[in-house]
Amino acid sequence: MEKSINWVYHLMGLFLVTFLLTHITTYKMHFYKEQDVNYDNPSAKVVEQRLNCLAMNIYREAGNEPFEGKVGVAQVTLNRVSDPRFPKDICSVVHQKDFFVDKLVCQFSWYCDSVARLRPKDPKSYQESYEVAKKVYLEGFRLDGLNHALYYHADYINPNWKYPKAEHIGRHIFYNNPQKGN
Repeated sequence: MEKSINWVYHLMGLFLVTFLLTHITTYKMHFYKEQDVNYDNPSAKVVEQRLNCLAMNIYREAGNEPFEGKVGVAQVTLNRVSDPRFPKDICSVVHQKDFFVDKLVCQFSWYCDSVARLRPKDPKSYQESYEVAKKVYLEGFRLDGLNHALYYHADYINPNWKYPKAEHIGRHIFYNNPQKGN
């Protein structure tokens, strides 16, 4: 009888310690996560890295598009950084891969093409993309119709998405976050 009571006390103690450790760890993680969001003060090197990732995404996705199309791609990328369903930094959003029906799929299709990761073939178009990246990321330039846009595709394909349509700019159709609406 005494052994079983000791055993129950040990289990209760183990449960209590586990509960406290989980609670404390969750609290600390939430605290540090809030710290990063509120006090993001990146170095010049980190800003440059983010600009390069954003510019390459703009270049590969909308290099031949008008200014607004380039801004749209940049804005969707940054909107994803702010959305909890996506990674929390620009480069991770651009490089994000998932498995879908046992197939590796990139969020931005160009990234799955290893040849596309090489230097841009059109330096002028890349430079335009880089300037758009600076305007959107550093200066906060936005297109009002894309404030909640998280997705887009070329207008010559039809993925049959059920997301609320936001805008059709150049050769891309942009869609709003289904949780935010229009």
